[in-house]
Amino acid sequence: MRAGPDRWLFDIWSRIYDLPLVQRVTYRPEQDAVLHRLIEMRPRHVLDLGCGTGILASRVRATLSGVEVVGCDFSRGMLGRAAARGHGVRWVQGNALRLPFANASFDAAFSTEAFHWFPDPDRALRELHRVLAPRGLLLVSLVNPPADWLSRAAREASRWVGEPFEWPTRERMRRRVERAGFAVDAQQRILRLPATFVLPTVLTVATRR
Repeated sequence: MRAGPDRWLFDIWSRIYDLPLVQRVTYRPEQDAVLHRLIEMRPRHVLDLGCGTGILASRVRATLSGVEVVGCDFSRGMLGRAAARGHGVRWVQGNALRLPFANASFDAAFSTEAFHWFPDPDRALRELHRVLAPRGLLLVSLVNPPADWLSRAAREASRWVGEPFEWPTRERMRRRVERAGFAVDAQQRILRLPATFVLPTVLTVATRR
């Protein structure tokens, strides 16, 4: 299992994560795509894994009537800012590789711009499979480089600066999700800045088998 990033990085990033320009150009397009999928499904129990400062979790809670939303992150800095929002979301500090939830606790789970930081993505997907009910919806959004060499280059560069992450290609992401016990329904490209064409963001939509 590869080493994950340090928690301090996210505690610092939490201070600029909510800036309107950062949200508008970088995060809002994929958040909108996730929210659209959830509106179509109308789940009752939803997990936001790697919830950050809680913007999307709070939007889901405000948009879907009667939904119970849990936001989970391993950064105290992120969760501190999330808790200040209120909005009836339950905020939980937790590790994506050992989720602090019972089996089949949720009928939908999503992760936006967090999955690439998980030190063991296959284990994280198995945990998501465990906490989702049968036929539960999985939504994972992150950069999927168009070629393996770009994926490898990004991984090596992140290791060199001491904060390792992995951006899988779209096909590798599909295979990884399927191995964890999901059926991939769609892989939707998200247009957003700053690297829409060189490093495209893809929302993988899957159903728990």
